[in-house]
Amino acid sequence: MFGIKRIKCMQLLILWILLTNVMVLLYHYSDQPQIKAVDSEEQTCPISISRGRVHDAVTIPIKRPKCSPKVNIMFMKTHKTASSTLLNILFRFGEKHKLKFAFPDGRNDFFYPSPFMCSQVKGYKPGDCFNIVCNHMRFDHREVAKLLPPDAVYITILRNPVDLFESSFHYYHRAVPLTWKLTNENKLAEFLNNPRGFYSKKAFNSFYLKNLLFFDFGFDNNLVIDDPHITEAIADLSKHFHLVLLAEYFEESLILLKELLCWTMEDVLYFKLNTRRNSSVSRLTPDLKAKAQEWNAIDWKLYQHFNDTFWKKVEAYGIKRMEEDVKELRRRNAEMKAFCIEGGHAVEAHNIEDQHFMPWQPVGESSILGYNMKKFIDPKYKIICQKMLTPEIQYLADLGVNLWLTKLWGWVKDAFISKHPY
Repeated sequence: MFGIKRIKCMQLLILWILLTNVMVLLYHYSDQPQIKAVDSEEQTCPISISRGRVHDAVTIPIKRPKCSPKVNIMFMKTHKTASSTLLNILFRFGEKHKLKFAFPDGRNDFFYPSPFMCSQVKGYKPGDCFNIVCNHMRFDHREVAKLLPPDAVYITILRNPVDLFESSFHYYHRAVPLTWKLTNENKLAEFLNNPRGFYSKKAFNSFYLKNLLFFDFGFDNNLVIDDPHITEAIADLSKHFHLVLLAEYFEESLILLKELLCWTMEDVLYFKLNTRRNSSVSRLTPDLKAKAQEWNAIDWKLYQHFNDTFWKKVEAYGIKRMEEDVKELRRRNAEMKAFCIEGGHAVEAHNIEDQHFMPWQPVGESSILGYNMKKFIDPKYKIICQKMLTPEIQYLADLGVNLWLTKLWGWVKDAFISKHPY
């Protein structure tokens, strides 16, 4: 009897590996654009064209005489950093003001983890201009700059690398074959107690397990911590990004963003999206936290640098002023929860009644929470409530993005893999 069960398990494992390989090949080769060598000047977005398009499409009241709302934005969407919540804010602003998004084709990211190329944008032709670039990518400033005018504002978001590592390990470990050798009930602790025994930089999807932030920004996540290229990379990012938000201080980050972009408080209202149930979060001991920090030493160095610059911006904004604005943001968000959300809080995936509000789940489980919108809602709030509650994949579809490959992978994941995890 035991032998039969073992054979069935092996068959399921083999089928899972085959399906994964097929999906990886599809992801790599589907509609991969042919890169044509052209002069870099020809590919650069002329600021005059972008401004003309924006002014034709957008009428934004200017309430403050000293600034006007910024509409040309590059958001470097990092993994597991509350970036989905920020993405929803950008989607709503861009849709409201009829801005032009640079979107991928067939999927929800720009062929991640391959380095970004502007030709990955759907329908891109050299010289095309866009207002907002915001989908997951492996960052390359030279390529991104070809899509946006020179006055574009570059923003991104970071998270404490220890918490990010815990979240990433939980979310992606079934998609990283390196972790399949882990046998203890607490796989995260087993990994951190001997990370080099379960890690190879050349292995499939290994980047999810080490210095993921540094990798997302386009750099080598396996450098030794005293490599001078790390300092150079951080200096390079400091030069390109106008604001680096912090997930741990999300509300303060949004106030700084509002100030930078000359937006209104209404523009930065939000509901937390893509959050996990508390029971799925691993509680790390001080020893394991130290090991996670050491294992992700590059990300820690990156985070420390931008943590310092963040608080300097807060001080320049004014501590008292920041406290008052955060209080106002919380008040406005609480009002929107009361208007929009049934019960006023997130619910487990199996309790979500409308599939349009169902968030994407990790392989093999349903740990990501979502919302139910109130059935009886003031008509003047209905549309904004729907948009604030809509997860990334569904919002992209609403904006007209072709997601055939993402949907195919979702079907395979939900129909087979989630029911038969290895």
